[in-house]
Amino acid sequence: MRYSFFSLARNALSGHRNWPRAWRTTGPKRAYDVVIVGGGGHGLATAYYLAKNHGIRNVAVLEKGPLGLGNTGRNTTVVRSNYLWDDSAHLYEHALKLWEGLSQELNFNTMFSQRGVVNIAFTRHELNEMERRASAMHLNGIDCELLTPRELQRWVPLLRLDAGSRYPVLGGVVQRRGGNAHHDAVAWGYARAASALGVDIVENCAVTGIQCERGRVTGIETSLGPIDAGRVGVAAAGHSSVVMAMAGVKLPIQSYPLQALVSEPVKPVFHTVVMAGLVHVYLSQSDKGELVIGAARDGYVSYAQRGSFHFIEEQLRALLELFPVFSRLRMMRQWAGIVDCAPDASPIIGKTPVENLYVNCGWGTGGFKATPGSGWVFAHTIAHDAPHALNRNFSLGRFATGRLIDEAAAAGVAH
Repeated sequence: MRYSFFSLARNALSGHRNWPRAWRTTGPKRAYDVVIVGGGGHGLATAYYLAKNHGIRNVAVLEKGPLGLGNTGRNTTVVRSNYLWDDSAHLYEHALKLWEGLSQELNFNTMFSQRGVVNIAFTRHELNEMERRASAMHLNGIDCELLTPRELQRWVPLLRLDAGSRYPVLGGVVQRRGGNAHHDAVAWGYARAASALGVDIVENCAVTGIQCERGRVTGIETSLGPIDAGRVGVAAAGHSSVVMAMAGVKLPIQSYPLQALVSEPVKPVFHTVVMAGLVHVYLSQSDKGELVIGAARDGYVSYAQRGSFHFIEEQLRALLELFPVFSRLRMMRQWAGIVDCAPDASPIIGKTPVENLYVNCGWGTGGFKATPGSGWVFAHTIAHDAPHALNRNFSLGRFATGRLIDEAAAAGVAH
């Protein structure tokens, strides 16, 4: 402990100049077996599992800026697997199981905290939907418990339940294994582990074009020059449609701002994650003491990383109706990510009409929680040129066949 303290102090005084880098910084090579476009959580996880699970290590991850400044660093860090349909339930549950051992696997503290995720019902219809989802989860072997208002009060003591409330609480559900992780730690942990396995992580490298010949991808153009690639996987979050258009692939997604904000830090008072979908607010408390508050996505298509003020007003109004005790808290900062939403509110993970070009997008408001599972199945798809059973039905082709996976109602707040 004494060595650790003096080591920290010495490096702090030197401006951390002597600390070893968590991952190798490098320029791109002329060619790679696989190039991953997007250095967020999904892209980094994909590269890590390509190297670890499939032995493909001649891989580059390209990020147009520094790691973690896209959607990975612009979310509210909720982790859960309480989805209705079998396809979604199995994929998100696989991700949650990976979360449970991720810090040990990466040898990096992702600060994953299984503090439970509570959903509140305000109408009979909403309670019926929660009961239906709970039954489906039980059939898939996923934990979920229905809560009466009195049981909710024990889980969330600060919740207003009196008869004069504008939003009368009828009950809810809790997934005890759900919780939070730290977004930066997830990106850094995957980057560090992938780099140790030989993956090149290239920051400040924007993709400007995708080279194709006779319907097959051959490489990409970047701000640092051309790169030959045997296979290309695109995991560019809210900008996926822009990147894929470079190869002539049109995606059935639209991009929206999704905003959040945090309060000034206070002592620990909120030990769980609460989602109130009907009134469009959800919250948790960070390890620094800030209340992290989210809402529904904005109602307009945009690539702006800021949201509408009326959404902030509405989410805070709902927050104070449910938790009057927070009325004197001051808000510190607000931000927005760019979420790409498919028509059925489920992701697209798989092959594209261009040979050896793959896409991972359309996660809407649920991308962070899926990070390990998403990277795991996307790596399998790229390595084998065929989907894993867990993502087979999340193909781009489902929009032609009509086999949609309608998960809009399972979002934390309304889409």
